[in-house]
Formats: sequence, C-alpha cells, structure tokens
Amino acid sequence: MGLFDAIFGNKIKQGVEAEMQSFFQAFTAYSPVYTTFEGGLYEMELIRAVIHSFAKNCSKLKPEIKGSAYRNLQNTLQYKPNPFMTTSQYLYRIATILEINNNAFIVPIEDDYGVTKGFYPILPSTCEVVDVKGVAYLRYTFENGKRAAIEYDKVGILTQFQYADDFFGSDNSALKTTMQVIHAQSQGIINSIKNSAVVRFLIKVGRAIKDEDVAKEKEQFIANNLGTENNGGAIVYSAKFEDVQPIDSKPVHISPTQIKEIRENVFNYFGTNENILQNKFSEDEWNAYYEGKIAPFALQLSQVTTTMLFTDKELSFGNEIKYNMNNIAYASNKTKREMSTTFFDRALMNQNMISDLWGWAHVEGGNKFYIRKEYSQIDKLHDNPDDDDNSIKEPEKPLGGEENA
Repeated sequence: MGLFDAIFGNKIKQGVEAEMQSFFQAFTAYSPVYTTFEGGLYEMELIRAVIHSFAKNCSKLKPEIKGSAYRNLQNTLQYKPNPFMTTSQYLYRIATILEINNNAFIVPIEDDYGVTKGFYPILPSTCEVVDVKGVAYLRYTFENGKRAAIEYDKVGILTQFQYADDFFGSDNSALKTTMQVIHAQSQGIINSIKNSAVVRFLIKVGRAIKDEDVAKEKEQFIANNLGTENNGGAIVYSAKFEDVQPIDSKPVHISPTQIKEIRENVFNYFGTNENILQNKFSEDEWNAYYEGKIAPFALQLSQVTTTMLFTDKELSFGNEIKYNMNNIAYASNKTKREMSTTFFDRALMNQNMISDLWGWAHVEGGNKFYIRKEYSQIDKLHDNPDDDDNSIKEPEKPLGGEENA
C-alpha cells in the first residue's frame, strides 16, 4: 500500500462531483477553492532563509495530550506522528507549508476501524470545499494529478491572512512586487559583475571599407589583442585603425539603503528580523519573536489537532493536544538563576525541572518539591500564643535536605 492509499484509503468517495448545494452558498455564494501561489516564493534565498528560521524554531515544539482519551497517542505524537516523519520533521513541514501557502492541511492516519493513529501534512495544488448530500468534504488535487476527498470535520486546516474566503487564507501575491525587486536586484548584480569583467574598445577605422570587412577587422583585432596569447597586456593595431579607445565599464551598485528597505519588506511581512535570522538575538528579541510568531502557530496547531482528534463530549471533559516550547531555555543566565531560586523554594519547580532549564541531566530524587517553612499566612500570625514576636524562622533543614537541592 502506497503513501496516498495509506492516508486516504477508502476516502475517495463516489459522488464527490455533486453540484454545490445551499450549504456553502449561504456562507460565500461560491464554491470555496484554494490554489497554490505560482510565484516561486521558496526559490528566493532571503525568503527561504526567513521561512527556514521560523520552521526550525517551530520544530522544537513539544506535543502533549491532556486528558484520558487517546493517551496511547502520546508517544506517537512526541516522536513519530506518521511512518515517514519524526515529530520535528512533521512540525517543520507544517510551518513551512503554512508560510509559503498560508494554508496547511493535516489529515489523520486511521486504522481499519477508523481509529486515528497519527497525523500527516499534505500539500495539494488545489483544494475545494464541496457538499455531498449535506455533508461537507474537502476535495484535493495533487501535482501528480491524483485526487482524493475526506470529510471536512476530519481535517485540520491552519490558515493565515484569511480575509476574503471563509475557509482558506489568501495567497502571497501581496509580496509579489518585493519578490520582483529581489530578483531584479540579484540579476543586476550578476550582470554588473559580468559587464565589469569585459574589456571593451571603441575602434575607428581610418578608411572606407565594406560592411562585411568591418566584422572581419573586428574579429581580427580581438584575436590579435584580447586572446589568451596576449600575456603582456599591450595593444597593437595597424594604421588602418585611426583611433582605438578603451571603454570604462563601471558596475552599477545598489545602495545599502535600498537593500535594507527590500530586506525590511520581507522581515515585516513574515514577522521576523535580522537578529532572529542570524541567531544573534537577545532575550527580549526572542521573547517578542516567540510571542508574536511561534506562540500563535502553536496555539492554532493545538486547537486544530485537538478538534480533529476529540469528539465534542471528549472536549467537554478537558481532553486536548497542547504544543509547548521551553521558551525559558532562551533566557539569559541571570534570568534562569533568578527563576531557579525563586521557583524552587516556592514549590513551583523541582530539581529536575531546574536541570531542564539549564540543560543538565536529571538526578535521582529530583522530582520532589520543596517549600520554605518560614513563610506564614498573614492573617494567622497571632494564632501561636507562644510566638509573640511572630519572627520569621529559618527552616529546620538546609534547603533541599538530603536531596542536595
């Protein structure tokens, strides 16, 4: 069984070609259709670097199933959500597809009994929402010409720039002008280098000759003076040439201001900056990038996969899929130290959680929580008659006790 059949199986339904009914016309008055943008977005070096930076950071998200339903999928989602991808590869691909197409589709991989056993991101060239006897379907067309359909409520759709369509995000045509400028810039630099490397001459022939002889004289001049045999660099010409003048070819340079404006257009569109792209960000820059870019992706992915997997009843009992990241790992050593000290003695972190924060190995007994004993509830300070001064006392044992916390 191939990948296509393994994912869709018998979901290639008969009758999907049915005419649109009023189910979707009530929303949009037209058949919702998504098509990929043929603008070569991923072929631009700067844009690919921006997308790679985002997808690479999203690949660090950690999935976690909360609740009692589908607990058997916990390890599957954390390590290998489908037979062909690790979790980091799966997340990287979803993030990349979303950035390029503004739509990303996730389909469930089901066993013979219809039980979900994994997820797979697909990349169709066209997707349509169709109504078959009152049931919503997504009908996919792939680059190889294959088609498949699956129930709408079984599919996860991540979108961005969603405005005109009730189901899909808009394409990246708004970036087309910037892409053209980037392309023109690259071609201009290449052509300038080529032109500046060529020696040109303006040659005046001293007597009248036929047109066909002009070409012969030019070729003869080039062969005598501009070939590889001319090691000395001297130019010698006969009296038939009245004047020979070299043409100074100067390359056209794009100003740093123009280059910066082009790059800023890309950064603004994708919500990033130079420091994030080159991995030299500060703690505050990373926090801003995480909150503005990665956290919304993680939230949408969590909600999309949660509603794919769980029924309404299971959702009511608190079952969900969460995608989280140890964002504190990017904090400065000063921030980590303050968090370790403050959260440990308030029982908000244990020793192994602090080890995770610093990238250290876990220790035996490190999952125990400790709290300082000298704290007291303020409205109960006078409950102990023997303690008139209500002084704050030191703990009986050193912080961490036998655990060397």
